[in-house]
Formats: sequence, structure tokens, C-alpha cells
Amino acid sequence: MKIKWNGKFNGDPESLPNRPHRPGAVKFKEIDDVKKLALFMNLASIPLVLLTIALTFLRGGTDVLGFGMSIGCILALLMLIPHEFLHAICFREKTYIYTYLEKGMLFVYGPEDLSKGRFIFLSLLPNLVFGFIPYLIFMLFPLPELNWLGMLGALSIPCGIGDYYNVFHSLTQMPKGAKTYMYGFNSWWYLPQ
Repeated sequence: MKIKWNGKFNGDPESLPNRPHRPGAVKFKEIDDVKKLALFMNLASIPLVLLTIALTFLRGGTDVLGFGMSIGCILALLMLIPHEFLHAICFREKTYIYTYLEKGMLFVYGPEDLSKGRFIFLSLLPNLVFGFIPYLIFMLFPLPELNWLGMLGALSIPCGIGDYYNVFHSLTQMPKGAKTYMYGFNSWWYLPQ
């Protein structure tokens, strides 16, 4: 595994390091246009962030406001790059990390073939580590000194909206034994011979 920081994405999916399509590959039924995808993901994350923050306030009360909230917000921003690195370490081959800040996105690109289980694991790993685990700890123990965990989780869970989108498509479209790979800004699946 080798991780390469490719920096700013130029907006052209054809510029990504693709391999040739596998025989019999089927494109996931998902949004094709990168700009429409970014808009959809950003809009879809709004209700999720409102829900997670509201639940944080319901559980922690007004104690959530203040220093702990500020630390949680700062940490959530600082975890955006480590989030992508956690995706990247799940690949065995070379992966690339891109920023697409004008569309509100960071992403990892790895053109290798993955099983459904591995694809789901790599999609969810950062969301578990930076989102659901801190959030669950705070929800179970809503102590003032853990407010930062509640806010870190509340903001990190919605940051994984694109990952949940990928998991949904892999669960609903990939048949048993299928492999998936990235090509352009879409995922494809095929049944190995």
C-alpha cells in the first residue's frame, strides 16, 4: 500500500488514475456528474448534522455549549484529513488523496478491485473512529468533560454522507461474490471469472 497526496482535484473524472474496465463490469446506479454528486452530498448532510447536534443538546443540555463544544468543532475539522487516511490504509495498492474544496469534498481514490465486505469496511472505518464511537461514548456518559466527544461525533457522522451513499449502493446492487472498483467518479461491480 502506498498513499499519494495528489492535492487539488481538477474536476475532470477522466484525469483520475483509472485502470481498464473489467470484463462484464456494471456501473453502479448512482449520480454521474461530480458537481451534482457534490451538491447532493452537501444537501443530504444538512438534516443529518441537524439531527446529531439536536440529539447532542438533548442529551447534554446547555452544558454542551462552551469550551467542549469549541474543542469538538475544531477536532471535527482537523479530522477531515485523517478521515481520508483511514480510508486509504484499507487499500492494498496505491491510493490517492484529493481535495475538491470548491465543492466541499475530500476523497480517496484507489482503482484496485475490492470485495463487497472490504469496500463497506473501508467506507465506514473513519466514520466509526471519528463519528459513531465518540458520539456513542458521549450519549452513554453525557458528562460535561465529554462534551467535546459529543460534538466531534455529531459533526463527524454527517461528514461521512458520501461513504454511506457508497455502502447503500454496494449493499443494494452488488450480487454475492462480486468485486467493485472505482472508475472516474463512479463505482463499478463485476463477477470474477
